[in-house]
Amino acid sequence: MSNKISTIAKNIKIVRNKNGISQDRLSKLADVAYNTIIKIESGAIKNPTIDTLAKIAKALNVTVNDLIK
Repeated sequence: MSNKISTIAKNIKIVRNKNGISQDRLSKLADVAYNTIIKIESGAIKNPTIDTLAKIAKALNVTVNDLIK
């Protein structure tokens, strides 16, 4: 499972950077706490809720599937 989480963290970071969105901006777009974005990307949060992932995916204009594969 830990491998999958680092994939999620990596994918969020990749898509976010590709779109030129800061962690702060993503937190506002996704309506997710700034701290949560940082913790997910750093791997401190190992299993973000599907609700959180859905908000992040929507804010980044990708599917949840894009973030977890």
